Amino acid sequence: MTSAKYIGMDVHKESISIAVRSAAGKIVMECVIETKANVILDFIHGLRGELQITFEEGTWATWLYDLLKPHVAKLVVCDPRKNSRQGNKNDRIDARELSDRLYMNKLSSVYHGGAGVRTLRELARSYLTISKDLARVMSRVKAIYRSWGIPCAGKQVYAPRHRAEWLAKISEVGVLRRAEFYYQQLDALRPLRQEVRRELLAESKKHPATKLLRQIPSIGPIRAALLIALIQTPHRFRSKRPLWKYSGFGIEMHSSADYRKVEGQLQRSRKQVSVRGLNRDCNHDLKNLFKSAATIASVKPGPFQEFYAALVAKGMRPEMARLTLARKMATIVWIVWKRGVSFDAKYLKPQTA
Repeated sequence: MTSAKYIGMDVHKESISIAVRSAAGKIVMECVIETKANVILDFIHGLRGELQITFEEGTWATWLYDLLKPHVAKLVVCDPRKNSRQGNKNDRIDARELSDRLYMNKLSSVYHGGAGVRTLRELARSYLTISKDLARVMSRVKAIYRSWGIPCAGKQVYAPRHRAEWLAKISEVGVLRRAEFYYQQLDALRPLRQEVRRELLAESKKHPATKLLRQIPSIGPIRAALLIALIQTPHRFRSKRPLWKYSGFGIEMHSSADYRKVEGQLQRSRKQVSVRGLNRDCNHDLKNLFKSAATIASVKPGPFQEFYAALVAKGMRPEMARLTLARKMATIVWIVWKRGVSFDAKYLKPQTA
């Protein structure tokens, strides 16, 4: 359409640099506005035509997405890791670059949607953050004892009833105070984590997908809640392979000089493709979830353990077998959730791998 406008926004705490391109790709407007809802909407309402807007994923992305979505024809929240460029850099250049990439359709979008699971997403984020903080504090407690040559294997070192016994092993006053502070932090985080856990489980029961996912072996109530929060909807993935990539299980392969001349004709070369490992641009929380579920499923009696044992029996290394099992579990989660069907061991057949 000749009335289309392509708008790139470089968003910051106090200001937004904006570049507007016409349907011909020419810059027709540049400006800087305050990062305030009324100012942003006044600017949008002052433009005519079919408005397409892009900005990078970041702290302001969710708020800005909800604000602008009802007022524009197309809204793209793009991945900043894939927008790298060479040369000079400032807000004006970044806004121009974003509008140009939007005009050329060269942006990699980040999924935003699923407003119905926002409460669950925030609770899941709180649970994961507090769990990581708790793990860090526990590691710091043990690090104190190890730094002074005190063996501290097991979980007894964290137990309140044994705390005085463990603290008595530290002779340095400063080190003793540091250990006491870490124990206080540990005592504060534990009940907080339990409170968030209860709210997370209660909120997850409001979603019908929870019952479906819990039918899958090794997917308990916490993992089911986190899956819904992290994936939001299975319909965002056209097939299982985009889910593999999002979960960090996609295989990256590199090749070059794919064709050669044979008897005057170009034919595809038969040289081996170089496998560079798994993709790194993924949701690491989701990857850890599937990996931990696969680790448990590989030793717990059931269909997944049989699948894992069959792979090892064929000569596959245990770590690769667990990776294959994690990828299989991701596929089954996608099938069960998207189709709304119950778990069936037939999904472990090769054609669903």
